[in-house]
Amino acid sequence: MNRMVGYVLAAFVFLGPCAALAQFREPKKAELQMTSDPMAPGADAVYLYREEKTDDMLHFHSIYARIKVLTEKGKQLATVRIPYERRSFQVRDIEGRTIHPDGTVIKMTTKPSDLMAFKSGTTQVNTMVFTLPSVEVGSILEYQLDIQYDDNMVSSPTWDVQQPYFVHEAHYLFVPSRTPGTISNSRGQALTRLMYGQRGGNGAKVQEDIRGRYSYDVTNVPALPDDDWMPPLNSLRWKVDFYYTAYTSGQEFWKDEGKYWAKKTEEFANPSKELRKAVSGMVAPGDSEDQKARKIYAAVEALENTDFTRAKSEEELKQAKLKEAKNAEDVWTRKSGTSDQLALLYVALARAAGLTAYPMEVVDRNRALFDASYLSIDQLDDYIAIVVVDGKEVFLDPGQKMCPYGLLHWKHALAGGLRVTAKGTELALSAADTYKQDMLERVANLYRQPNGQLSGIVRYVMSGQEALRWRQALLLNNPDEVKKQFNEWIHGDLPDGVQGDFDHFLATADYDENLVATVKVTGSIGSATGKRVFLPSEFFESRGKLPFVAEAKRTVPVDVHYARMVEDSVTYTLPAGFQEEGALPPVSLSWPDHAVMRVVSKSSGAQVSVTRLLMYNYALLNSQDYGNLHDFYQKVAKADSQQLVLDRSNSAAGN
Repeated sequence: MNRMVGYVLAAFVFLGPCAALAQFREPKKAELQMTSDPMAPGADAVYLYREEKTDDMLHFHSIYARIKVLTEKGKQLATVRIPYERRSFQVRDIEGRTIHPDGTVIKMTTKPSDLMAFKSGTTQVNTMVFTLPSVEVGSILEYQLDIQYDDNMVSSPTWDVQQPYFVHEAHYLFVPSRTPGTISNSRGQALTRLMYGQRGGNGAKVQEDIRGRYSYDVTNVPALPDDDWMPPLNSLRWKVDFYYTAYTSGQEFWKDEGKYWAKKTEEFANPSKELRKAVSGMVAPGDSEDQKARKIYAAVEALENTDFTRAKSEEELKQAKLKEAKNAEDVWTRKSGTSDQLALLYVALARAAGLTAYPMEVVDRNRALFDASYLSIDQLDDYIAIVVVDGKEVFLDPGQKMCPYGLLHWKHALAGGLRVTAKGTELALSAADTYKQDMLERVANLYRQPNGQLSGIVRYVMSGQEALRWRQALLLNNPDEVKKQFNEWIHGDLPDGVQGDFDHFLATADYDENLVATVKVTGSIGSATGKRVFLPSEFFESRGKLPFVAEAKRTVPVDVHYARMVEDSVTYTLPAGFQEEGALPPVSLSWPDHAVMRVVSKSSGAQVSVTRLLMYNYALLNSQDYGNLHDFYQKVAKADSQQLVLDRSNSAAGN
């Protein structure tokens, strides 16, 4: 579905790492001799200085940077990649040099004509690339780039203050045009006000002088976080966004833009006469609200979702005598649509059946988190649906092929955006999935020979997100590629010395049923000392790959995507003469209101079984909760490290 609203700005938006019209500086002796940086322990490189300037009066953008290389890996920064929007511009000047620790200077020979320059009316992100010469550990890299853009363009720059490496000092400057001309959005509204939003900054603030110039000076900028299980960087990164707007406040923006968004959305989701007729064939007069909602959901899921197949070309639509979908009725007539179109079709059909239903558009949480301070409706990505059943709102994801009723794809759960309500339009957060909806059961039946060789079958029983993931993978890839991906996924589940080979799936077509995958395992397992044999009690966790164990402190939030429950059941069938020496002690761990772990084992004749249950009922955690999270997983890791001790008789030892 085409974006319903959005700004059409005659603007040059420079997206890359930046710096500017600055004279090259003679390096200080301390900078040349630097081998590490106490401000950034262990860093591969640091920015000594960064600068970016945008001047609409003179129509130029400039970049300047000085970088100290501290390790072999830091040498990668000699290759500079600068994204830019594909609009009419020209590189006027480029200079660069490498300064070795002994003070030797090697100049870059790249000329402006060596770099790409385009003239096009379309917007497309491209990348300029150049490489500084003769870089070695200890070098200082220095470059500046000046770009001229058309006189009829004005800017709304974005300053990405935080970089992958520590920044000692940075300066930014924006000189807006005093006569910006006519800038309007898609509705023809004149965007007469220049505003900006700032996130982070160590206390530094954007300054505006009496001439209307904006500057920003900041020191000691920490490197971008690079921890596992982080939320999207847009929620963490220090940055300043400028934009032209017709509004005086964020509240006014979202109120007015929300009304326009709702109008366009509601026009598309209109429950027309044809849709009411279609619904009469789906539901029965005596159906409950829940039955109606589910039947309509199944009907929409059965349609072709072109995001998982292929959108029809204009010629194909013409040959099939189908017009481009402009509303929900068109989507129903075509029996196909994009994810957004199908979500809005569900809303229209639900309303046609007499149900109360609302559309909502959210930010894809795999890409970004919704930011109300960023006054752009273009940050919204995907539509979901909300239906009221027996007085309770149920969040649905009919635009996600193979997604069960009542489940949101995790990228749409706990996601911010705009929604329609009975009282109008408002900013809101979508519902969260619960651990009961997202379950993974790993069942292993294993046979161990006296020589340690192992064979057996492992079944993966999946509901919720993992089942959705693999069903969608089957739609988008051939079977051999899915098999390869599945084997790569389970590799970390299996102990060292054990190999798994995916065999087949069961229930791939029925998204309301558990998805089952069968894996054949072979290899060797366990170690022997005298008459004792040691086996991992937690077969699937023997690699000790648990998160949050080694990292004692954390300053950024935790995003594990979705809550879930994992239940492991492992049964070892032992060769004759082997038996468990002592029962494995049971484990019961609890982090109140957040997570639970249970481990129980039993032995019966030639079989030893261990069941492990781990549940966590959270998706996002603040850094303040990390201490409790770390403590819980430390206890889990200790429990997982237990081993089954088997005793073998003399007769068995002689085999």
